[in-house]
Amino acid sequence: MVSEHSGATGDTSALALKILVAGGFGVGKTTLVGAVSEIRPLRTEELLSQAGQLVDDTDGVDQKVTTTVAMDFGRITIRSGLSLYLFGTPGQDRFWFLWDELSQGALGAVVLADTRRLEDCFPAVDYFEHRRIPFVVAVNCFAGARSHDADDVCRALDLDHGTPVVLCDARDRNSGKEVLIRLVEYAGRMHTARLLDSVG
Repeated sequence: MVSEHSGATGDTSALALKILVAGGFGVGKTTLVGAVSEIRPLRTEELLSQAGQLVDDTDGVDQKVTTTVAMDFGRITIRSGLSLYLFGTPGQDRFWFLWDELSQGALGAVVLADTRRLEDCFPAVDYFEHRRIPFVVAVNCFAGARSHDADDVCRALDLDHGTPVVLCDARDRNSGKEVLIRLVEYAGRMHTARLLDSVG
């Protein structure tokens, strides 16, 4: 979850936190990682093939021509001494075996949601709830999609009380950064509460 790196003089240290970016097929995970990353993001995208048409549901994302087959990776510095390593998960069911490896040591996760296909983020929500990994739901506000407020999305997804829901634009660096800050704050509170419970 956390690693410390000492500077050349030995008197500075930095925290590097691992964050997952998850959600359904075509929801904008690769876009979000690419928008906020301060390094050139690593992408493992392949062209959608005819063979995949039988298993990939492209309804609502008809213009999508590529898909992530392993992960996306990026890095963003939130403030001096605090960096986030971002791991974007693949969206299709057939790549779910990668999630357990990617989630090892993660501080928390962002579950991207598209209100046109809200049911697509249920598996990610269930995954993180069952593993007690703190997460926020970030509603990617696509052009032309009907707008819903955070409370509506929270009720529709039957989220645990207190799970943050934020509206964002995955293409916008500042919007994505705000989502990540909300996640770090929320995950910090959750981990502190669990630590206090364990020693209480």
